[in-house]
This record gives sequence, structure tokens and C-alpha cells, in this order.
Amino acid sequence: MKINILAIESSCDETSAAVISDGKVLNNIIATQSVHEKYGGVVPELASRAHQQHLIPVVHQAMEEAGMRKSDLSAIAFTQGPGLMGALLVGGSFAKSLAYALEIPLIAVNHMEAHVLAHFIDAPYPSFPFICLTVSGGHTQLVLVKDYLDMEVVGETLDDAVGEAFDKTAKMLGLPYPGGPEMDKLAEKGNPEAFPFPITQMKGLDFSFSGIKTAVLYFLRDRLKEDPGFIDRHLQDICASVQHSLITMLLIKVRKAARQFGIHEIAIAGGVSANSGLRAAINLEAKEKNWKVYVPKLAYCTDNAAMIAMAGHYKYLEGRFCDREVSPIAKMKIGNHG
Repeated sequence: MKINILAIESSCDETSAAVISDGKVLNNIIATQSVHEKYGGVVPELASRAHQQHLIPVVHQAMEEAGMRKSDLSAIAFTQGPGLMGALLVGGSFAKSLAYALEIPLIAVNHMEAHVLAHFIDAPYPSFPFICLTVSGGHTQLVLVKDYLDMEVVGETLDDAVGEAFDKTAKMLGLPYPGGPEMDKLAEKGNPEAFPFPITQMKGLDFSFSGIKTAVLYFLRDRLKEDPGFIDRHLQDICASVQHSLITMLLIKVRKAARQFGIHEIAIAGGVSANSGLRAAINLEAKEKNWKVYVPKLAYCTDNAAMIAMAGHYKYLEGRFCDREVSPIAKMKIGNHG
């Protein structure tokens, strides 16, 4: 009998559903919330309401495209955390209710572990152990991946995530939300050495990105006092220079982790892994260091249910189910499986 799992992702502003059958992802349906654009960032209450509107349609589409009925499902997987409380509550409550009604197992998934496991949706797959740089708007982590469900965070940001540094810089520059991808496009045409922004170095494998945000803020303030049209004339160079500093900070720690653990298999995951500058830089580094680098397809970099489905599949194989009375939200950490 096939193992068919319906997965739900609702941690932030993407409402997503996917179906996986015997470890093969059949689809990945995503409804993007455009309501946040005029606010320049995600508004939690609006995100929760949008999830309520989008969830049933995306689930219906995922099931229909997979050619499955509810009675064909073996389990329901859902994102339990980390994420926005209200957003998680919508997806988690739906998953609990459906699993209870169908009398099938419920699987709680750590959102960040799922980003790592996105590398096993499509070949080529990384070999264990490998280092995964997991970078998004809310997290920046270096993860030592020993097995599908055996991971250890060996380095992380002590303040802001790198994705937040991208988005906040973009907002200062007047770019539309989401700003990170806009910065990436502009940076491709700019000079990364035009403006020297600081490279913050922390001890060990940890990161810090609050300093560069402050540096950009003061840099723009001072330049605009002297020249009100400064941003318009130098927008591409500013984006390229900030992006260069952020990517440099990431790669310094990846190099250090690879040396420390003697690993040559390197993966990147999370929304910022879609950044073309980061992809180019890590591939260049791979040639110099003889690394094997793995990057998921763009559809599996940002928040999506396919990665939740893949995590759910491996947890199903090990019988890691949760009680149907479990809280639909939790402050989950990698390596803490409950």
C-alpha cells in the first residue's frame, strides 16, 4: 500500500499544499498573498485571514491534481513552527481537524528542517554528512546534517536574519516589497566594490547582520544630505555593494564550517538561496575548494508545502507521529523532535 501524505504550509505569507506518494512529490500548490505589498512587509493578522481564504482551495487543487480522494491519504503533515502564530494556527488547526476526521496519523514538521529536506525532492541529492546554509527572512543557520532527521545547528545569527537585512535595505532604498529579489536584480548590473560596507565577524560559526543595516542607514542619511538624488543615480551600485557584503559574511562561515567538520558537501536552502548572487558566489567557491554544492529548484527555496511533505515522508517512515490533541503551533528548534 502506498504512503500518501497531504502536507500543509502556512508559517508566513504563503498558503501551500502538496501531496507526496512513496517519497515522490506529486505537486506543490502555492497561493501568494499580495495583500502585504502596500505595507512593505508581512502584516500577521492579514496573513492569518488570507490563509483562511486560500487554504481549502489549495488543498482541493493539490488533491485533485494528484488524482486522490481523502480516503487515499495515509497521514497529514503540517508546519508546527517556527513562524507567525496566527498563520501557523490556521494551517495546524486545519491539519488536526482533517487527520481527526479521517482517523489517520498527524505529523508535525519543523519548518527549518523542511527547508533542508527540500534537497531530497529532486536529484541530485547530497550525501551525509553535509553542511546546509539555511537562509531566509527570519532565520540564518548553519546546519550539520547527519541524516534525514538527525540535524544539528552549529551556527546561527545572534540578531537579525540575512533575509531581513536584504528586505530592510531594500525598504530604505524605496524598492517595492518583497525587496530582496528586487535588490538581487539591480545588483546584477552594479559594481559590488563601489561602496565598502562592513563585514561583521562573530566568534565561532555564528552570524550578525544588525550592524550592516545600521551602516546602510547612516550611509544613506549622510549621502542624501549632500545629494538628494544620490540613491537614484547609484541604486545598482548600492544594491551590489550591500549584497556583496552580506554574501561575504555568509561564505566566510561556510568555509569555516567546511574546514571544521572536514565536509565537502555543501547545500543552501531557504528563501535567500534563490538569490542569484549567492548562488554564483557559492558555485565559484565550490570550484576553488572542490566542494559539491546543492541548491533546490527555485520553487522549493521559498516557503512551500513540498518540503513539508518530504519531511513528513521521512517522519512517517520512522513513526514520528504526534497526538491529535497536540498544539497546532510550537517554538520548534532543529534537533528537538519532541
